[in-house]
Amino acid sequence: MLPPSQDNHPRPKIMTVMCVIGGGHAGCEAAAGAARTGARTLLLTQKLETVGEMSCNPSFGGVGKGTLVREIDALDGVCGKVADKAACQFHMLNRSKGPAVWGPRAQIDRTLYKRHMQETLFAGNYKNLDVRAASVFDLVFEHEAASAGGQWGSISGVKLDTGEIIPCSSVVICTGTFLSGEIHIGLKSFPAGRQNEAPSPPEGLSSSLSRAGFKLGRLKTGTPPRLVKDSINFEGMEVQRGDEERWSFSFMGEPEALISPDKQVVCWKTFTTPDTHKVVRDNLHQSIHIRETVKGPRYCPSIEAKILRFPQKDNHIVWLEPEGFDSDLIYPNGISCHLPEEIQLEMIRTIPGLEHAEMARCGYGVEYDHIDARELGPSLETKRIKGLFLAGQINGTTGYEEAAAQGALAGINAGLSSLSKPPLIISRADGYIGVMVDDLIVKGAEEPYRMFTSRSEYRMSVRSDNADLRLTEKGRIAGVVSDERWTKFQEVREELAKAESILKADPKSPHEWERLGVIVQRDGARRRSPYDLLRLPGTNTAMLVGLLPKLSQISSRSLQRVIIDGQYRDHLRRQSDDLRAFMADETLSLDPNLDYDLVPNISAEVRDRLKMVRPVSLGAAKRMEGMTPASLVQLLRHAGRTQSLERESSII
Repeated sequence: MLPPSQDNHPRPKIMTVMCVIGGGHAGCEAAAGAARTGARTLLLTQKLETVGEMSCNPSFGGVGKGTLVREIDALDGVCGKVADKAACQFHMLNRSKGPAVWGPRAQIDRTLYKRHMQETLFAGNYKNLDVRAASVFDLVFEHEAASAGGQWGSISGVKLDTGEIIPCSSVVICTGTFLSGEIHIGLKSFPAGRQNEAPSPPEGLSSSLSRAGFKLGRLKTGTPPRLVKDSINFEGMEVQRGDEERWSFSFMGEPEALISPDKQVVCWKTFTTPDTHKVVRDNLHQSIHIRETVKGPRYCPSIEAKILRFPQKDNHIVWLEPEGFDSDLIYPNGISCHLPEEIQLEMIRTIPGLEHAEMARCGYGVEYDHIDARELGPSLETKRIKGLFLAGQINGTTGYEEAAAQGALAGINAGLSSLSKPPLIISRADGYIGVMVDDLIVKGAEEPYRMFTSRSEYRMSVRSDNADLRLTEKGRIAGVVSDERWTKFQEVREELAKAESILKADPKSPHEWERLGVIVQRDGARRRSPYDLLRLPGTNTAMLVGLLPKLSQISSRSLQRVIIDGQYRDHLRRQSDDLRAFMADETLSLDPNLDYDLVPNISAEVRDRLKMVRPVSLGAAKRMEGMTPASLVQLLRHAGRTQSLERESSII
């Protein structure tokens, strides 16, 4: 590995196969993913010391989001392993509900996360990855070869702000909020992608994308003020502690080796008050960030947006989250704010426990450019420019986990593309990564997109506990899963099969089960195996091991996974019919260069949507907004005739 470099001295002209622009969550996963393909990879970021920075909340995972982290890990990505090392509290959300909606989440020590991420990328774990401090100003295109495939151009390099051109055949843009970023505090605004960090200027990458024909839009997000811990009165607040039962994000992790429950940090719960809301309402005119022309995140709104959207509510929850083991800062989750600094302090001091709170840094809003994600294909390569991949907030998403998941997929596919290998495609049936990508490329994002379990129609089968069974083999076939992980995966898969075999053996009648202390439904002579008992309320690992001593050979982690599968067995059987229908539609491919002006008897609206999305399968066309059954029939007939004519031409 070439050592990280801060200098701008001339370098030997070595052909870099692919470049990643940006060192945030998307960029880190993209760089690692591309390197795992074997492609020579260069990660370009403004400052090496901010690689892996957690710009906003000090946490990872959550409902839907935690499943994304597990899926990234199943593809041998890095954020799950790093989060395990940096976690200062583990908490499984929705534990009282079914496993399909469990949300692995951890409070993270910011300093440790950044340190471990940099060690992962800088310390020689990826021999063909170079990391360099540099600012990319422009993209370099080549047009002749691309025009033959109906594209506007293809990537041939990137141009730095120094004028240096780095040749490459593929690029992943992971600029986050830095793409023409602008920070808002009250009525003040200034160019920045993050506090005290310069953005990618409008005349740079944004202009390059615009010239290439991409339609750019603006989105916004924000972050709350940071509070001095010693200035807060925690007395009387509800305390949230970490889980007693240990678990890890990474399938390579050993939960017992992670931080013990007694050493985990705690969080505190407080609320806004009517006085808080009055301060905000009285000063809305002092914020340029509150405007409807630019959409902010619906599911993580600012306190200003909450008060405007829910005027009937007298309070909103505020979680006080430590920023690390030894940090003297508190992150007040729930009061993202963009008002003038002095108004923010006035507002904060109306909240119980924060009457004497001091701000270490005020909150702010940030506005940035994004593209219409319908310009992308399922590999996250743009349809317009060969070799250009996009990941993260540039595609209209919000959140660390959504960015990291896109980065992993885009990086892997950029690496595979540069090596002339087929892409890794993840469908809606494969995982939440597939759900998110499909939502983005078929529907676009008019507001910042966030992952939830409710977005998946197959959440019974795409759970956080089985991400490895769904994706690790796919990753191995693509060449991005290490021998170490593959060996571990095979061992786990064999252990799961062994546990299931033990549980399905030796069925008993209801009377025989009752003699063992297990009450089952009396329905004649029907015999039930221990596996059948998994659907009974109260079934747990201790009970099963007591009934079947052979299960003591199985790890508790694997046994818990088998129990979950058994609990969902009937649901999974019913869902398998839906999955077969879904896959039938997905296998009916559509030519991405199909001339939709020749499709008869469809409305102008549907025709325009088809031209924008250019679905690659019948299933994707079905999921388009505005698509009607009649239009779908016409499309299918036309596509069938076109394919028949092409086959006849090839024979002639």
